Amino acid sequence: MVRCRGLGPDGEGEPPLRLLFAGTPDVAVPSLDLLLASGHDVVGVLTRPDARSGRGRGLSRSPVAERADAAGLPVLQPRSPRDPEFLERLADLAVDCAPVVAYGALVPQAALDLPRHGWVNLHFSLLPAWRGAAPVQHAVMAGDELTGASTFQLEAGLDTGPVYGVVTEPIAPRDTAGDLLARLALSGARLLVATLDGIESGTVVPEPQPAEGVSLAPRLEPADARVDWTLPGHVVDRRVRGVTPAPGAWTTWRGDRLRLGPVEPLPSSLGLEPGELSVGPTGVLVGTGGGAVRLGEVQPAGKRMLPAADWARGARPSPGERVGG
Repeated sequence: MVRCRGLGPDGEGEPPLRLLFAGTPDVAVPSLDLLLASGHDVVGVLTRPDARSGRGRGLSRSPVAERADAAGLPVLQPRSPRDPEFLERLADLAVDCAPVVAYGALVPQAALDLPRHGWVNLHFSLLPAWRGAAPVQHAVMAGDELTGASTFQLEAGLDTGPVYGVVTEPIAPRDTAGDLLARLALSGARLLVATLDGIESGTVVPEPQPAEGVSLAPRLEPADARVDWTLPGHVVDRRVRGVTPAPGAWTTWRGDRLRLGPVEPLPSSLGLEPGELSVGPTGVLVGTGGGAVRLGEVQPAGKRMLPAADWARGARPSPGERVGG
C-alpha cells in the first residue's frame, strides 16, 4: 500500500517538475526508471564517481550512471557534493526538486537550498525506525515482522526530515536482506513518483517524524557479519539473513574464512556445543547458544559457493571439531 500524507484532489495542472535524480547502486535504478516514464522531466543524474572494481581493478560506472547513459542523460559525478563546480552546475540546471535513492554521500545545506522543493529522499524503513545506511539489514537482523519505505524532506540531520508518505512491506520468515530490498526498490519507486506527483500538484504535505520509536541502522562492515555461535539459533538465522548478500555472513574453519549462505534454525541443540559441527543424514549441523542450525550453502576461501554437504565430504570434520574457533 502506498500512502502519501495529506494527499487530496489534484491541483490545477502545474507544469512537470524539473528533477535531478541522485542515486548510485542497483536498488536506485527502479526509481530512475519510473521517473523517466512519468510526466516529470529528469534533466540530469547525480551519482558517485566511477570506482575501481574486480580483479583487474578497472574503473566501472555505477548502475545508476549506466542507466543514465542509456537514457542520454547528463551525469554529474563530483568527488563531493560540496564541490563549488557541482553547486554551480546544480544552480544552472534550475531543478525544482532532487529525488534521492541511496546516493551515498551527505548533501550539504548549500545544495539542499537550491531546488525550490528541496531534496526528497526515499528511505527503506518506516521512519523514524532504522535511520541510517543499512535499514533493511537491521530490520531483518532484529526480527521485525513489518517494514517499508518512506519519502521525506532531506535535511542536515540523519534521516530526520518530515515524512511525505510511506509504503509497508511484511518481512517473510525466510527473507534475506537482498530479497526484501528488491521488493522495496519496486514499491518504493512507486511511492517516490506518487510523492513527486503530490508535490507538483500541491496536495501532499510532509509531517514531522514522531519523537518516539527512533532506531539507528549504521553501515555494516565485514567484521559485523562474522557469526557468533554462542547466540541462540534463531538469532544466528536472522543475522545471517540480514547480511545476505552483503557484506555476507562468515565464520572460520581451520584458520580460513568460510562464507555462509542462509541457515535453518532447529529447536534442539542435539547435544552440540556452540560452533560444533555434526555431519549426518540430516545435513551439516552447527551448535549454537540455544538449539542448532542446519547449514545451507558455504563458500571456502578462494572457491565457489557449494552445498554444505558437498563441502563436508571434502573437509571431513573430525568429531567435536568446530567452526568459528
